Amino acid sequence: MKTPFRLDEHPRRGPQPLSSPPAGYFERLPTRVMAQVAPPARSAQPLAWLLRVPASLRTGLASTLLLGTFAASLWLGGEPLPAPATPAASLDAVPSAQLVEYLTSGETHVDMLDLAELPAHHLGLTKQYLQPSASELSAALDAQPAEETGLL
Repeated sequence: MKTPFRLDEHPRRGPQPLSSPPAGYFERLPTRVMAQVAPPARSAQPLAWLLRVPASLRTGLASTLLLGTFAASLWLGGEPLPAPATPAASLDAVPSAQLVEYLTSGETHVDMLDLAELPAHHLGLTKQYLQPSASELSAALDAQPAEETGLL
């Protein structure tokens, strides 16, 4: 069993050897505490007003600014480049005499296989020479030899 504890039975200690607070300490204490707790004074920020604008308006402003910058860069960027000419159109611009001289020179090494692989849809060089009628075409086709094995 525990012995009962009585405070009166224990002697008190003497006063602590502490110094007294400085003069006016407790009068200045509240202002010192409030100075440490108060938020620091804000410095003037150039775009502080933008933080107070709603997010949807800020998004619209940003997209408008981006689109305007893009349009200004296109407008100030100069004229667009001309579309490149197609190879067939650039080949038609070369004179025929120059083409014949190029093909017959010894530096190009053009043989009959190279000439046989010309595209069929390009008639830039030959359309001035070939303008047959229907009767000429049928006569030319009838004159061609036909193999008997191909017809069976």
